[in-house]
Amino acid sequence: MRVISYNLRKHAAIGELSDLIAEHEPNLLCLQEIDTDRMPDDLGPMHLADATRGNRLGLAIYYHHERFAALETKAFSLKRSLHDVIAKPAHERLLGTLLYDRKHEREVVIGSFHAAPLTALNSLRRTQIHAAHEALDSFGAELPTLMVGDFNYPWFQEFLSSTVQRSGHEVTLSDARTYTRYKFFRGHFDFATSIGMALTTVQTLPQGVSDHMPILVNAEHAEVA
Repeated sequence: MRVISYNLRKHAAIGELSDLIAEHEPNLLCLQEIDTDRMPDDLGPMHLADATRGNRLGLAIYYHHERFAALETKAFSLKRSLHDVIAKPAHERLLGTLLYDRKHEREVVIGSFHAAPLTALNSLRRTQIHAAHEALDSFGAELPTLMVGDFNYPWFQEFLSSTVQRSGHEVTLSDARTYTRYKFFRGHFDFATSIGMALTTVQTLPQGVSDHMPILVNAEHAEVA
């Protein structure tokens, strides 16, 4: 399966999605920082599984209707940072969807994730990531699961990877950094975690109007990798 994850920077990059879909032909599209009131039901062959509703700038998941059928979607609140408490930008930081993969005739779980900003500690983001994995397990703990998004975790990723591996998940970075807007805040902000899946490539796509670059994840069910 081919998955694009993209932080739209307060919905600014919405106009780029049609070209991204046409050029890269993803099966799934996971978005962050969307205006939830302005998302269409369909983007070409991609259909909206769901979007968060609790905050104006939120998350969305689209799926290719010929490849997948959406069975269930849930939005999850995660432990809040001080920034969340004061500014209240988003309390739903994970959107999960249970999909039926028609090609492989099995269920799969996809998550679109947006961690707390850099004003928070890495320890809080690790807590959020762990809680997000547990939340996605609510669809079925034995199901192959892929979570993509803006992790806001550009430094000390080896420690993150070793921590995540304790629960059986793997962290996979893209082939190039995904955020270059500021001199001191550069690196891999957007990447993927997975369990029961083999990620063959994670590619950073060219930058558009967002301060984040989209990533393209190629993944397979582990047993057919």
